[in-house]
Amino acid sequence: MKPVTVSIGVPQTPEQVYDFLDVMAHHERFTDHYLTHWRYGGPARGIGSRATVTASLGGAKTDVAIEVVEAEAPRRIVERNVSAGGRRLAHGTYTVEPLRSGGSAVSFTYAWVRAPLADRLLAPFVRGTMRRANRTVMRRLAAELDRHASATGA
Repeated sequence: MKPVTVSIGVPQTPEQVYDFLDVMAHHERFTDHYLTHWRYGGPARGIGSRATVTASLGGAKTDVAIEVVEAEAPRRIVERNVSAGGRRLAHGTYTVEPLRSGGSAVSFTYAWVRAPLADRLLAPFVRGTMRRANRTVMRRLAAELDRHASATGA
């Protein structure tokens, strides 16, 4: 299946964005419209930080194990996602790039490595559902970054 990428521009520096995204617990704040029941494990940040969540998309619910498997400050975080009883394996990659005008371009790419037959048969629907959910994620991330910057005085 083709990956799905969504992006947004934010006024925070790449370092500020990365520092926020590096903390697994922060992700709940901008994804809880479709990822619920967060349970955390491993370190709070960085490679090895992980969470198990319940994803509710397209009328289906499934548990997803998320683990940070790569991190390159302040540019990139890669998460491995396993769900559907191991039949679905994907990577979620956050990329943070400086904008010429200041601030950052934040992109999230969800790329399937392995997908159940139903996902493959319904690929256009599945990809559209993921794209819509993750566009909302990006808007909510921008709002959370603003709140976080205000709260920390950054």
